[in-house]
Amino acid sequence: MTGEDDLNNGYLDTPIDWITGMKNMRLKDLPSFLRTTDPNDIIFNYLKDECQAAKRATAIIINTCHDLEDAVIDAMSSILPPIYTIGPLTLLYHQILDSSLKAIGSNNLWKEDASCLKWLERKAPGSVIYVNFGSFTVMTNQQLMEFAWGLSNSGYDFLWVIRPDIVMGGSATLPKEFLDETSERGLLTTWCPQEEVLMHPSVGGFLTHCGWNSMMESISAGVPMICWPYFADQQTNCRYACSEWGIGMEINNDVKREEVESLIKEMMEGEKGKGMRGEVLRWKEVTLKAAKPGGKSYKNLDIVVKEVLLGRNA
Repeated sequence: MTGEDDLNNGYLDTPIDWITGMKNMRLKDLPSFLRTTDPNDIIFNYLKDECQAAKRATAIIINTCHDLEDAVIDAMSSILPPIYTIGPLTLLYHQILDSSLKAIGSNNLWKEDASCLKWLERKAPGSVIYVNFGSFTVMTNQQLMEFAWGLSNSGYDFLWVIRPDIVMGGSATLPKEFLDETSERGLLTTWCPQEEVLMHPSVGGFLTHCGWNSMMESISAGVPMICWPYFADQQTNCRYACSEWGIGMEINNDVKREEVESLIKEMMEGEKGKGMRGEVLRWKEVTLKAAKPGGKSYKNLDIVVKEVLLGRNA
């Protein structure tokens, strides 16, 4: 991968203007595994082979809403087998499955703590920052401290999911001073039912690593984002959220508490935050429409089942 010196020299800000369907991109906005300078990189070569194999597929199925990524989907459609966008999957899931079956639908890697929902019930609408960096993101202890004090200094209530293994080479231990300072307005947990949390009216913003499932759930819930991408596709997702969809603000990789505090305040009370909330509510309606009967994602799922899956066995 490109190193810290490249970052400091601005190398990753190099414009990338030759990818059909993707405008205003920089090298830093491409998936991290594409920025390797090693031609023998295992992940890079695996993905290269998979891209070639995709040309031989019967169909390409993507968890997205066509209107969110229409330019990219249209560009891909010119070189690949039929593409079916069937997202957001969580919205389709609620449309299609009977409530008695929903208990089998969880794909979480960690045990959920649903008690946070009762805590959220005591909070005012749109007043809580939800923080979750996903299942795999890790950070240094210093970065953890910067996020912690940024949250504290913002003055806002927060629900923070902290995995025990989130700190590289150590445990996620927060100082007593922070815990005392935020005891009345902060709740820490190791995992939670994220979709329900994001749908809760008390949640006004999401500090996220920009994993695609988290992005889809946040858009579906109409919650704007503060973005701290870690690896893989997350840099690309962040770029779209912040620059294309107008629903996010990015934190520098070298996170500082002052920036965390400032972005939270801007999202929750500033003019840019107001605009982001308007945009994400607009995109929420777009995704809801796509997932309802008659919508594009709903129709595509029907085609996938009847023509691609069942049709091959007919």
